[in-house]
Amino acid sequence: MSKDARIYSIDGGALPAQSDAKSLTNQLDEILGLLHAEFPEAAAITLDFNGKLHVHMDVRKGEDVPLLEERLSLLEEGMFTQVGRGATPGHPFSHRISALIAR
Repeated sequence: MSKDARIYSIDGGALPAQSDAKSLTNQLDEILGLLHAEFPEAAAITLDFNGKLHVHMDVRKGEDVPLLEERLSLLEEGMFTQVGRGATPGHPFSHRISALIAR
């Protein structure tokens, strides 16, 4: 009886071999590259993981916020969800747009 050396996910599906899968670093770099290309007006773009992956974009002009929120929600077929506004820690004159990354 031969043994199966593949790794399976919780739902029973086989996971891709390590050589087939992109590294986590490469995936995060792709997301950041996409955001920097799409939102050059952002003063800062950061990723945050606290159980779920979030993106935070800081912009200087308050009038840009509604347009950027809309563009972010439509980007990559809904990859960015729960788009909202929040405080920008340490930068009182900036505006923060945050979203959950569902990929």
